[in-house]
Amino acid sequence: MPDVSTFLWFEEKAEEAVRFYVSLLPNSAIQNVNRLPGDLAAVSVIEFRLQGRPFIAMESARGAEPFNNSVSIMVLCDKQAEIDRLWAALTDGGREIACGWLKDRYGLAWQITPHALMEMNKDKDRAKAGRALAAMNRMVKLDIAELERAFNA
Repeated sequence: MPDVSTFLWFEEKAEEAVRFYVSLLPNSAIQNVNRLPGDLAAVSVIEFRLQGRPFIAMESARGAEPFNNSVSIMVLCDKQAEIDRLWAALTDGGREIACGWLKDRYGLAWQITPHALMEMNKDKDRAKAGRALAAMNRMVKLDIAELERAFNA
């Protein structure tokens, strides 16, 4: 079976970004940092895991495109405290977007989402699910209690 991992191409500060990311999430670690030799010495490739999932980051100004919202990292959280902690860390130097989305200081998009919202969205009572989604659409950082109030209204 082939391996599959997410590949993130940074113009600069890839190793700094990766060290920041692994500090935020449990079961996360840098596995290898490889700086290429010769005239590619400015290029580095970093293998790492976020919550046990494989990622590779590369730093090279040659041909790097800015990140956009077409690719994001979604972190599903069980508690509001987890959402609040990650939101504060990732928006420090970054920016809030809407509906649980943000961009970190390195330009990468993240979705900080409660597990509960994913379950609400799957509920067979589509009116309840719709109320939760409508509440989410009014939020920037997601609030589990408010989503549950809307869902159960």
